Formats: sequence, structure tokens, C-alpha cells
Amino acid sequence: MFFSRQTNIKAKIVMQEVSIEIENPEGGSEGISRMRQPQEPLIRGLPDDIALLCLARVPREYYTVLKFVSRRWRDLVHGEGLHAHRKKHNLDETWIYALCRDKFEQVCCYVLDPNSSRRSWKQMRELPSRSLLRKGVGFEVLGKRLYLMGGCRWSEDATDETYCYDASKNSWTEANPLSTARCYFACEVLGQKIYAIGGLGLNSSVPHSWDTYDPCTNNWTSHSDGNIVPEIEDSFVLGEKIYIRCGRSAVTSQVYAVVYEPSSGTWQHADADMVSGWQGPAVVVDDTLYVLDESSGTRLMMWEKDLREWVAIGRLSPLLTRPPCKLVAVGKSIYVIGKGRSTVVVDVSNAGNGGGMMVSSSIPKLTSNDEIINCKCLSI
Repeated sequence: MFFSRQTNIKAKIVMQEVSIEIENPEGGSEGISRMRQPQEPLIRGLPDDIALLCLARVPREYYTVLKFVSRRWRDLVHGEGLHAHRKKHNLDETWIYALCRDKFEQVCCYVLDPNSSRRSWKQMRELPSRSLLRKGVGFEVLGKRLYLMGGCRWSEDATDETYCYDASKNSWTEANPLSTARCYFACEVLGQKIYAIGGLGLNSSVPHSWDTYDPCTNNWTSHSDGNIVPEIEDSFVLGEKIYIRCGRSAVTSQVYAVVYEPSSGTWQHADADMVSGWQGPAVVVDDTLYVLDESSGTRLMMWEKDLREWVAIGRLSPLLTRPPCKLVAVGKSIYVIGKGRSTVVVDVSNAGNGGGMMVSSSIPKLTSNDEIINCKCLSI
């Protein structure tokens, strides 16, 4: 009797241990194996926190190689912890992504590492096949992910399809669709949310609406405001507000622009004096607005908000720029990216304001005539 009771107790203990192993979050036999064997360190002989300090300083261009060292290194590169650490300690690196249209009318994407000693554009492979022939596609970056949204074709109405590129994994996946099918719309990020604004769609309400994407809930939310109009030409974020330019009025020839007020969730008419000089692609550097005036050559303008006037910074060499151009900012440098990804770099901290020819550097010329659709920066 005593032995029988003791045997039952031992059996229960064994069953409980087996149950704990099976219920391990890792799941399956792999989970059981991990419980029995201690996890290998990131770097043999070093605590993981010290190893993380070392790996966080490895240049981003070597991430593809790091993934093949071990499973733990691959998980580290793919996860959020490494990138949060790099950002916290100002170790993250910014690359520029240019969405283009080639001579076959297909969408393509190129990436540029501004810090590389061999500064040159490299083509990204394996874009989502269903987006290749679409026009009016949205293009935006949030965190370490790049989003390709909406668009249309001559044989296809506006779509709500959204694709996500994870820069740490170097792979595309299909993401939650837009709330509203749309094309030729503006995209900006404000308050860690993506805004897809205006454009054209399947019904008359689309030009007066916008969708917001919250990565915390992984959901899109739809909104509407009559002040938003179609034919959006440019947009930027300044002072925690979104500005969109909707082209010139056919009646007055004045530029029509509106600004989004997050506090009220409404769109209002933008400052007329500022809008008057918004004659080309815009970019913000250290809370200062710059515009590339392409009406005669390429001239960089700066909005002096205290003086409430536009100031000419200088002209760019016509031998280096190939309008129409797009602008992005990395640190205090503005990258002027034109047809064929011709790229001119201007350090605005040393640009001066004489209105003459500016000193700039350029990325080696390309023979391509690809049209530049949009440019964004992504840091990891």
C-alpha cells in the first residue's frame, strides 16, 4: 500500500514536469529541447548585454552576413531589441529609398547608403508583383518598415492593398489594407501613425478623406474633411502638423494648401505667405522648411518664419541636377534626387544665403532616365 501510494505521487510529479515542458511557449519538441539545454551566448565568453554592445556597433551593411552566423544572431537582427538599442545610443544608420518608374513603366525601388565610401544606388529586388504596373502608389516609412499602398492601373480601379517591407529581414509581406481604396494620394507620418490623404478612389468621398494606420493595433481608421481636395502635389510635416499642397486654383492661379491640426483633427487653410513660395518639392531640416524652385533652373529657397518671407539660399549647377526632383534630408544635408536618380547633396549648415551657385557634392551619374516617384529615409 505504501509503495503504491509513493509510485502514484512520483507519477504525478513526472506528469506535471512533462506538462510544463509541453506548454512551453516555444512549443513542440524544439521547446522541450531548449528547456533541457542552456541557451548559447551571443558571443562565447561574454555576457549577452556586453555582446549586444559590440553587435550594435556593427555597420548596417553587414546585417545580411550577421544573420548567417547563428540562429541567435539572426533573431537579434530581425528583432526589435537591437534596433531600439542602436536608436537609443545614436548608432542607427539612415538609408535613402527611392521609388521609381523605369522605361518599361514598371515600379522599381533603389536604396542609397549615404555613409558608404562607395556611394551608389543599388536596386532592391522582389518588389510585390501586383504593384509593379500600378501608378499613384503610396510610399511611406514607419520605424524599420517601408509601406507600399494603394495605386491603380488603366485596367484596374484604385486598390486598398498594402505591402510592408521589413528592412531588418529584407523581405516583403502583405499588410492590412487601407480603409479606403485610393491612388495619387499623399503619405506622411505623424505621432507614429501613417496618414494616407486624399487622392482618387472608387467614389466621390475619397478626395475629401484620409486614413490613419496605428502599428500598435495594426488597424486603419477612416476620416473625412471637406477642406482636402484631389490632385495633391506635395506634402511635409512641420511643427507636428501635416501640410499638403493641392496645386494652383484655375481661377486665381494661387497655390491651394491646407494644414492638419492634430488637436482638433481638422484640416485648415495654410498660411498664405508660406504657401506663396511653395513652388516645388519641400523638405524640413531642423524645423526649417526648404523648397526647391524648379521654375527656372533649380534654386533652393528657405522659409524664414520669423521674418515671414522666403530667402534664396542659392542655385544648383544645371550640370548636376535633372528635374523634376524629390528632396529628402539626412542630418543637415539635403539630397536632391532627380531623373535617373541623379543626386546632389547640399549641406544647409554651410550653404549661406547669397543666392549664388551653391557648393555641393554629387553621387556618380547614371545613364538611366527612371522617373522619381517618391523618396523616403529609413533608419535602423
